[in-house]
Amino acid sequence: MKKSKLKLFGFNNLTKTLSFNMYDICYASTEEERNKYIAYIDDEYSAPRLTEVLKEVASMIGAQILNIAQQDYDPQGASVTMLIAEEEVEKTGPEKQDVVAHLDKSHITVHTYPEMHPQDGICTFRADIDVSTCGKISPLKALNFLLRSFDADIVITDYRVRGFTRDVNGKKIFIDHRINSIQNYMAPDLRHKYDMIDVNVYQENIFHTKMILHDFRLDNYLFDVKEKDLDRKQVKQIRRLLKQEMYEIFNGRNMPAIRD
Repeated sequence: MKKSKLKLFGFNNLTKTLSFNMYDICYASTEEERNKYIAYIDDEYSAPRLTEVLKEVASMIGAQILNIAQQDYDPQGASVTMLIAEEEVEKTGPEKQDVVAHLDKSHITVHTYPEMHPQDGICTFRADIDVSTCGKISPLKALNFLLRSFDADIVITDYRVRGFTRDVNGKKIFIDHRINSIQNYMAPDLRHKYDMIDVNVYQENIFHTKMILHDFRLDNYLFDVKEKDLDRKQVKQIRRLLKQEMYEIFNGRNMPAIRD
């Protein structure tokens, strides 16, 4: 039986926000390799390329783009901010300023943070993404696309529904769709690819999922070198360093050193 459509009084005022912290981990033993990695990341995730990703997100969720601001930073990193609307907006006339102010809660942003430490050769790239919408459009429609676009080793995801709207009888509606986990909206292949932990606060409509790659293959974390080119001692040490970095990011705290 098809569920009847929720009939609302006026505009849907619910704000739905999907946020990601995505991490890519790499081992680069020399300064030259680390510099090459940072240059690779800056090229792969430049402001123009990120803008194209966010344009695709806007298209997927059915949002109209009102404004785009993008910036590449020196020495590294990039940011893109996109103001969006649920429906196409006429940007001329005396109401222009009011429309933009009314829609300032609907936006898509991405900020990147390449980072490294010369002491142990570990390089970490982080991308922070926020897709915040109001009205009928839902950021969850872009969940799988964004996860695949960044193909991250670790993902910390938050989804929250804020505010309320009203039905035609005046009853407050605090959420307009069914959800008990972000995983509900995740494609099966992605669910199988990651180990995941949920921390949800259902009464507050807050959903939190932490994801870490299920399979660890050293070659996926080496830059400009292959596991077969390393001796056994190097392989053991690099695996320990990488796993230490990944477990600390996944758990959000410093942890006792992993033993060989």
